[in-house]
Amino acid sequence: MKEDNQSSTLDFILLGISGQQKQDNFFFILFLFIYPITLIGNLLVVLAICFDICLHNPMYFHMANLSFVDIFFSSVTIPKMLVNYILHSKAFGGCLTQMYFMIALANTDSYILAAMAYDRAVAISCPLHYTMIMSPQTCILLLVGPWVVGNTNALLHTLLTASLPFCGNQEVTNFYCDIVPLLKLSCSDIHFNVKMMYLGAGVFSVPLLCIIVSYVWVFSTILRVPSTKGVRKAFSTCGAHLTVVSLYYGTVMGMYFRPLTSYHLKDAVMTVMYIAVTPMLNPFIYSLRNRDMKAAMGRLFRKRIST
Repeated sequence: MKEDNQSSTLDFILLGISGQQKQDNFFFILFLFIYPITLIGNLLVVLAICFDICLHNPMYFHMANLSFVDIFFSSVTIPKMLVNYILHSKAFGGCLTQMYFMIALANTDSYILAAMAYDRAVAISCPLHYTMIMSPQTCILLLVGPWVVGNTNALLHTLLTASLPFCGNQEVTNFYCDIVPLLKLSCSDIHFNVKMMYLGAGVFSVPLLCIIVSYVWVFSTILRVPSTKGVRKAFSTCGAHLTVVSLYYGTVMGMYFRPLTSYHLKDAVMTVMYIAVTPMLNPFIYSLRNRDMKAAMGRLFRKRIST
């Protein structure tokens, strides 16, 4: 009987955000509104940085990389959710593939944020040595490193999850395939997987520690700046990044830094901020608080209109 209850296929049922039709209707309209804005906003950031020579420096190099990741991060989940709603279909055969890209891109995102914090710390604390420290070789390393760490971590968790037998109706209490609800569906011992998941959370948290250290360095330097104008200028370069970091890690901690048994369908609502809202807000946060980005956007629009 035990073998009959185990499933050899990896097809899962995505229950959606709330499991209630009225609320799902609301979230469908919300995602339909958010997704195009996310794509256009982040794509404009990438194009503005690529085509404007004034923005060819390490800070904007990392910003373009972050926007590039956010485009894919949103595209891994939201289009599938919209298609499932339109077709009234909840079955999903690519669950583990989606989980892989979610983990990989989330980890990459966090390490890019750490690279951006390090860049700001060097720019403020060691301005005379900035170009030497943030050399093209260093920028390439800070570009490739997050992708390597993210994909390695994702591959490990995906292989471990794929090796588990799954039982029952295989209903995922979310609108995308996340590692936590998948582990709850397994009918075998998942203690090792849970330990590896928390180890992965540790890997995911390393960038947060780097960000904290970077800003301790920044603030200790700012406190030694005699002029008020210098303090305001230093804070203006860090304000947007701190806002993005707070949004990103605030939602992540609300989702994952809890016991496995405490997850229920209603907790999936928290993922809306994580999956959709934060990637949408990032380009606006960086553009509205950055004079160079606003000027580059204006030049990009004028160039496209003239052609």
